[in-house]
Amino acid sequence: MSASPRVAVIGAGISGLTTGKNLKDAGIGYDCFETSDRIGGNWAFGNPNGHSSAYRSLHIDTSKERLSFKDFPMPAHISTYPHHTEIKEYLDAYADEFGLLEHIRFRNGVEHAERKDGGGWTLRTQDGELREYDALVVANGHHWDPRLPDFPGEFTGESIHAHAYIDPTEPLDLRGKRIVVVGIGNSAADICSELSQKAWQNEVHISTRSGAWIVPKYIFGMPADKIAVTLPVIPLSWQRRALRPLPKLLFGDPVKYGLPQPNHHFLEAHPTQSNDLLFRLGAGDLKPKPNIERLDGRTVHFVDGSSVEADVIIYATGYNITFPFFDPDFLSAPDNVLHLYKRILEPAIDDLLFVGFGQALPTLFPFVECQARVVAAYLAGTYRPPSKEEMERVIAADEAKYTGHFNSSARHTQQLDYFDYDRDIRRRELPSGRRRAARSGGIDLAGRASEPVRAG
Repeated sequence: MSASPRVAVIGAGISGLTTGKNLKDAGIGYDCFETSDRIGGNWAFGNPNGHSSAYRSLHIDTSKERLSFKDFPMPAHISTYPHHTEIKEYLDAYADEFGLLEHIRFRNGVEHAERKDGGGWTLRTQDGELREYDALVVANGHHWDPRLPDFPGEFTGESIHAHAYIDPTEPLDLRGKRIVVVGIGNSAADICSELSQKAWQNEVHISTRSGAWIVPKYIFGMPADKIAVTLPVIPLSWQRRALRPLPKLLFGDPVKYGLPQPNHHFLEAHPTQSNDLLFRLGAGDLKPKPNIERLDGRTVHFVDGSSVEADVIIYATGYNITFPFFDPDFLSAPDNVLHLYKRILEPAIDDLLFVGFGQALPTLFPFVECQARVVAAYLAGTYRPPSKEEMERVIAADEAKYTGHFNSSARHTQQLDYFDYDRDIRRRELPSGRRRAARSGGIDLAGRASEPVRAG
């Protein structure tokens, strides 16, 4: 590459921050555009841009050892399963340590991004300016645009998505209420466990379509994800088959707690991690229900023929992958399907990269850090991907490996095994990409864009 490309990064959450850090390490100039007045994205509780799904009691479901960036370990004083305030403090320290704030344009998000003929990007930002760049990195996250089911009928009580839930008094007064929580992921488990405590005097039901395997945060006194990393390196399909009996042996059959039999084997859908959910069910504080059939005023009818009267429905039903700055006919992710090489590169667009669009188990932070290293090497010209045809072949193979065994749903389009992904990037992809770059040079993106121009 003849010169360093001029790069724009959309978003200052964990993906945007670690991307910026790695670009800076590679000597690549960049601007990061953030709609909010602060960093942290989803982990900035009460984020004024509306992109945080954190509730007041939220603790992350990953232990701090698995959560830490490899080049910036979490301090020893942080809890094993950090509260959202501790994660925000960690991200603030990360940004300060590596001088990232000077690159971030706060309250100045990208309103529209358009690719120019021949490559390069024109961005219209909130301040009304048009800015031009050689390459664009999308790191706007995928836990901020609520996904809602479409049940027949109409509910005349109050309803919110889990994205809006803060605590039993905000944004709704959830004391002494009849509540149905739809979903059985981690957020649903946390919200049900909190609202079903006797102190709130609620009647709480949890409605689930497919059931789930419930995994505690600690196994044998150790964080569950620390045990997972000690497993030998064997093919993922063998691991899944070997681990199938584990939930019933260690955690109990969810059917014994009144939940429906999961319609999948363990690890064929995202497991739910909770220390409290099964206890609340077993104590009778929380009542299980199958999927909703229809809504009729305040009556919620379920597919087993039963019904309950409800004051509130809380939909813990996931999120859409959304790119509001792209024209929909240019790029979108219908049903959350986004085909990317190594979850980073769109094969047909060589100056567009994505970071953070993967549901990495058991850990997210090192996953985006791994991706950011690939992005920096690509933009620095020291890494080159294979041909478009080979990229498309690998995309199909990786999706079959990581998501082919999952239930078909928008929730599972981005699943991947972090440890397998990281090994692949470190041991195969980056070394192969360096050899390809040495033979034929990196992708030359520099020089496509001119200086920023003012709108109008």
